[in-house]
Amino acid sequence: MLEPLFLIETVGLIGVILIVFAETGLFFGFFFPGDSLLFTAGILASQGIFNIYYLLIFCTIAAILGDSVGYWSGKKYGRKLFERDAGFFFKKKRIQDAEKFYEKYGKYTIIIARFVPIVRTFAPIVAGIGNMHYLTFISYNILGGIFWVFGITLIGYIFGGFITNPDKYIIPVALLIIFISFIPIFIKIIKEKIRKKD
Repeated sequence: MLEPLFLIETVGLIGVILIVFAETGLFFGFFFPGDSLLFTAGILASQGIFNIYYLLIFCTIAAILGDSVGYWSGKKYGRKLFERDAGFFFKKKRIQDAEKFYEKYGKYTIIIARFVPIVRTFAPIVAGIGNMHYLTFISYNILGGIFWVFGITLIGYIFGGFITNPDKYIIPVALLIIFISFIPIFIKIIKEKIRKKD
């Protein structure tokens, strides 16, 4: 997982927008720390480094477009790519995990998955593979993109506005967000190990 402050300092606003797109739209995007990246960008916006309006609008558009690209690539190529394990990116398990997520949450997966690392990248691909009706997909995609970008970014923005010298807290808080966002995955792994023992 890449460190969000380093990414933001390196790539700037346009880079943040492109990373949001890549994490939600490209097969290898699960490498990027979406939640902590948006939170950190929100803190920096509170310090005047970014324009909060540009950040919210363009990151939301990038998130929606990213999921749409994921959907169409899943519809066209997804099943072929994941029929067998082919290297690090294309593993059956990634698709299987996202499929289980769909079984549990149905079409609301498109919204919920935004807040779950790794699943966030593969959920739209599975929607495409499963031939979810595009009108249904895009409706939930738009809602999910708005909730995710506005929610995480504005929390960072408010946090940065209330705390003096918020830059001191960026790295520990970003790491905490990464840890919290992975808790559902850790719980799932533990449950599977317990089930196998039984």
